Order: sequence, then structure tokens, then C-alpha cells
Amino acid sequence: MKNSRRKFIQNATLAIVGASLKPSALWSSTNMVASKNLIGVQLYSVREDMSKKPMETLTALSKMGFEYVEHANYVNRKFYGWAAPEFKKVLDGLGLKMPSGHTVMNATHWDKSKKDFTDVWKLTVEDAAVMGQSYVISPSIDDKLRSTYDGLMQQLEVFNKSGELCKASGMKFGYHNHDFEFKEKLNGTLMYDLILQHTDPNLVVHQLDFGNMYGAGGRAAEWVKKYPGRFQSLHVKDEIKAEKGEMNDGYESTILGQGVVDPKSIALLAKKIGGAHHYIIEQESYQGLAPLDCVKKDLAIMKTWGI
Repeated sequence: MKNSRRKFIQNATLAIVGASLKPSALWSSTNMVASKNLIGVQLYSVREDMSKKPMETLTALSKMGFEYVEHANYVNRKFYGWAAPEFKKVLDGLGLKMPSGHTVMNATHWDKSKKDFTDVWKLTVEDAAVMGQSYVISPSIDDKLRSTYDGLMQQLEVFNKSGELCKASGMKFGYHNHDFEFKEKLNGTLMYDLILQHTDPNLVVHQLDFGNMYGAGGRAAEWVKKYPGRFQSLHVKDEIKAEKGEMNDGYESTILGQGVVDPKSIALLAKKIGGAHHYIIEQESYQGLAPLDCVKKDLAIMKTWGI
């Protein structure tokens, strides 16, 4: 894979400058975080299909039995080219819902002088509310924002404040791990420990990605046991050895159950003690198969797990 998923999402992050903020009458208690168990698919799994023929791809996902999707594309207040109200109509028409989505929170989203979010981030949260999301998830933290202990603490406080902003619309802010959290330390403490310890469980949900951490030495089951109840959302993924890998760590994702991660046992453990109820399938590499065929297989496999 030439471009990492992190870079893809960063390139797809909202980039409005000086946008005008308009109050939304659509923010309501109807978007309250639900506890229903659900199995969805991260649309990055079928990113090329979504870029070329999004309607046909969403239709195919619906027909194969998916009811939930998670976006990885939000640019200029549009999801895959549709404004929030339009995209919601598209999903509704296909019997799909979008309980979560990925948009990287970066330095431009917080105004230090005003100690408030910029309109860009407020609109991001507003559009998520229009979509009926439960979680507004930032996948990754910019290198500069985590280069020092104090810098990371400041960013985690912004995460908590984003949780307060999301809570006003019946949602939670979320954070999704990659690999650096399991390699980098600040003041002698592993970064993922710092992130979990300094985010408010009432405001910030953690979406545990089984695969991203694997090549860096992270083992999902260990983290579920260490921080029970903290992982309401999961990226269910399996990994096999590869020449390069998606995180440049020698591993790439594959059909569930065919790799070394043991995603079934982790998912069931997270259901039991991790607080999990969002199970999002993500497969980024395909070993010669079509991406849509892969996620179809993944869904069929997950449905046998008793989630």
C-alpha cells in the first residue's frame, strides 16, 4: 500500500477556512449514544470503490447484509461528495446508518487565543449530528501535538473539551489508535497509557484497532484487560506477515481468522469486559481479492461469533 490510512484520512480532513457557523435545529437527543450491539464496516476498506462509484458501492454493501458504515472521507463539509443531509438520505434509502466517522482533529481546530474550537470543528460536529452519529472519532494525533509531554496533555484536554461539545448533541468524541501509541513514550510512560489515563471516560470513547498496534508490539486483549470498560468501539481486524505492511511494520490486514491476531477472542473479551458494542470491520489489504468480496467474507465470519 503506497499511502498509509493515516495519511489518507489526514488528506480527507475538513479544510474550510473562515466558514460561517449556523445553528442547527437538528441537534437533539435523538443522537444519544446507544448501547445496541452492531456490526459495521469502515468505508476505507473499499476506498477505491467509494472514490469511483460510491452509490454502487454503498448499494453493494447494503445488499450483502451490512446495516452500518463508518466514513473515512469528509472534505469541505461533504461525505464522499454529498453534504450531510444528502448523504443521510442516501444511506436511509439503502437501509444504512452511520453511527461513527473518522475526521482527524488537528491544530487548526482549536483557537488557543479564544480557548475555543474554530468554526471548522464546530461544523464537523454539527454535520456528524445531522448524520445521527454516536461517535465523532479522530484517528491519530499530529506529530507536533504529541512531541512533548506538555503538548500531549494540552491536546488531551482539547479531546475532553471536544467530548463536552459532542455531548451537547448527544454524542461522544472518540480516539482511534494507530501504531505510534505503542512505541513512543513521554516522561517514561507509553503514549497509549497517557491517552487513556488523561481522557474522561464520560466524554471520550476509545476505538481499539486490533491490527494497527500489532507490528508495534501492542496486543489488544492486554489493553482490554488493563482498561476494562474503555473500549466501546472496535476496529475488528486480522493481520498477516507482509514485506512492508500498512504501518511499515511487516504486517498487513487480511480476512478475519486467517492471521495471527485472533480477532474473535478479542471481540468477545471486549464485549464481556471492555464495554464494546460497536464492531467495525476494517480490511486494508486484500491478497489479490476484490475489496468488496473481502468485507463480504468478513461479515459472514463475524456473524458466527455470537456478537
